[in-house]
Amino acid sequence: MDDLQQALRDAARAHRPDRARILARVERGMAAPPAAEPARPPGPFAAPWLRVAGATTAVAAVLAVGGYAAGTLLNGDHGPATTAVPPATTAVPPPTAASPAPPAATPPGPAPTATSPRPGPPPSASAPATRPTGGPTVPTSTPTAQALRTRDGHLSGQGAVDPHSNRFWAQSNITFTSAAPLGALTVELRVVQTGGVADTGNWRSLPADDFTVSVREEAGVLVYTWTLRPGRTAPEGQHVFAGQYNHAEGGRDARGDRWTVTATATDGRKARVGGAF
Repeated sequence: MDDLQQALRDAARAHRPDRARILARVERGMAAPPAAEPARPPGPFAAPWLRVAGATTAVAAVLAVGGYAAGTLLNGDHGPATTAVPPATTAVPPPTAASPAPPAATPPGPAPTATSPRPGPPPSASAPATRPTGGPTVPTSTPTAQALRTRDGHLSGQGAVDPHSNRFWAQSNITFTSAAPLGALTVELRVVQTGGVADTGNWRSLPADDFTVSVREEAGVLVYTWTLRPGRTAPEGQHVFAGQYNHAEGGRDARGDRWTVTATATDGRKARVGGAF
């Protein structure tokens, strides 16, 4: 076995590729007419350089195979040796029209930061309206308000600032219900002078001719009074009395305002209700 390997190595060292013969075969192949092929319309790339490229590639393949075989025999079990292959000259096809390069991608803009101000929480619905700066202090309770109640016998009621009031004008409503016809009735509304408070009118749901009305100011309070005329009666049911007034610009604090309803039923029963706004 060793003798055979030695003989193969000697033969490989003695091998010399006949380059002249190989090149002559290439030239004959280039000069020979091409083999007959089915007729086809001539294409734009049917040029002699294709034949040159094919023949040159074939020569490179033959030289590479010969070198690989010789290297294997010379190196034995140590693996194939790297053999220098003469560079092959390959014809390069004519360049085609270059396609326009795609536009460069626009870099994305900076990501939004978390420094933008955020809206604060909505104001609490239970927060009282603010009183104009510099106005008098509004009492939150009085002995009279504490002594009154919103239900008494056949009479019940409540007071509220009308929702249509605005920053310059307001209306205070007194709504009460009587379970019996009334032979005597007095309704009073007291609006604290918080600044710029001035009467602009009043009204009631009962007939105007059945009542006398007075509006006056006393001790910093605007007072509305409605009194049922003698000999007139007010039916049982729900009734509304309202006083209207201007005030200083801004949200007006009505916590110091008071209302009272004093009534006597036609059967003689008396009742009195009242409270704050």
